[in-house]
Amino acid sequence: MLESGHPQAATVLLARVAEVEGPTRSVSEALGRAHFDSRRFAEAAEAFAAIVEAHPDDHYARFGLGLSAARLGDFARAAEHLALAVAMRPDLDHYERALREVRATIEARRGTR
Repeated sequence: MLESGHPQAATVLLARVAEVEGPTRSVSEALGRAHFDSRRFAEAAEAFAAIVEAHPDDHYARFGLGLSAARLGDFARAAEHLALAVAMRPDLDHYERALREVRATIEARRGTR
C-alpha cells in the first residue's frame, strides 16, 4: 500500500497489525513511514521515537524522526537526530542533504531575529 501510493490505507492496516502482533520494529517503521506520507507528522515522529528509544543505533528511525520533527517545526530536535543518522551512515547522501537543509533553516531563522 505504501509503494502504491496509499499511505492512509496502510496506516489503518499497520495499526491493526500492531494491535494484534504488538509493535514490532518493522511494523513501527512502516507505520512511521505511512504516517509521514499521510502528512501526519506528529504520529510519524511518535512511531520513529519509539524505535529510537528501543534501538538507539537505528539510523533509519533517527532519519525518520528528524524529518518528522522538521515538518513539525522542531528544527533543533530534527538536527540532533539527522546528525546522528549521518554519523551512523555517512554514505547516504539524502541523510546529509536533509541535515544541511535543517541547519540552513536554523541559521536563516537566527538571521531574522
